[in-house]
Amino acid sequence: MSAGESMSVSVLDGPGKLRLEERPVPTPGPGEVLVRITSVGVCGSDTHYFQEGRIGSFVVEAPLVLGHEASGRIEAAGSGVDPALVGQRVSLEPGIPQPYSKQTLAGHYNLDPDVRFFATPPVDGAFAEYVVHPAAFAHPVSGQLSDDAAALLEPLSVALAARAAGEVQLGDKVLIAGAGPIGLLVSAVCALAGADVTVTDVRAERLAAAARYGAAHTFTTADAPEPVPEYQVFIDATGAERAVLSGMQRLAPRGRCVLVGMGADTIALPVPLVQGRELRITGTFRYANTWPLAISIAEKGLVDLDGLVTSQHGLDDVGAALVAGAREGALKAVVHP
Repeated sequence: MSAGESMSVSVLDGPGKLRLEERPVPTPGPGEVLVRITSVGVCGSDTHYFQEGRIGSFVVEAPLVLGHEASGRIEAAGSGVDPALVGQRVSLEPGIPQPYSKQTLAGHYNLDPDVRFFATPPVDGAFAEYVVHPAAFAHPVSGQLSDDAAALLEPLSVALAARAAGEVQLGDKVLIAGAGPIGLLVSAVCALAGADVTVTDVRAERLAAAARYGAAHTFTTADAPEPVPEYQVFIDATGAERAVLSGMQRLAPRGRCVLVGMGADTIALPVPLVQGRELRITGTFRYANTWPLAISIAEKGLVDLDGLVTSQHGLDDVGAALVAGAREGALKAVVHP
């Protein structure tokens, strides 16, 4: 690219405050590639930062570029990167760990305390025309995947990590709270593993999509049946205390509870229930080593990522994209820089 060329970037200055800014197109360093961004999915975390300026201990204290579910095309390669990659379509894994940290060397690079993750303060994300990214975390995808689907390999990776954490097996009865994009994708991958899946949500219209993503049964919280300890696995994709406690009550002895959704900072733990049924409770933090499987599943058509997209927006319309999920029937908004 020519020296001095500029690009447009959507910048968050504080809760509810977005602006477009012109910045120089970055130059890839050693081991990096320059990627022209084609599609960016909007995550609930982006909406939290936009509306509240924080998620837990992560606080927006300086201008920040949001967006971490990204795909694009390699436009330039830094030193040490095969120049033949220029032109390759890629899905970007947004978390970059320190290569020699204890957790990285153990294979759990998502737990590296110094991981740099798109759109997590103070690291800028992908609501921009271009980003530079390590080539090792720019995963090639084929023409079988649309730009939107390539971007949504990120939430599919969240779902794969949740399934693995719950050790979902053939024949397991699995209850999933939350029929947003993450809950639906968790449902899909658990069904692919041979589980009998039930999905619940407060919004009845979201449950209409659950059957397309592997759910054999659904119910709203308003018409929930009495708790019966029948599920081997409960996966929460809401972060709501009420949903978590209700789901735990429905776990069979030695059942497994997986916390994926982020919401409540603390939850009142029902200790007698946990002890009396020997329940196991675990959290998940993003994912590690999931992109190859996510690409394979998506390219084989086993999960409909494009079917999650309910609105598309330009870079000058990021504000609308960030609140689009509140509309009835909405699932996933994407931004096309």
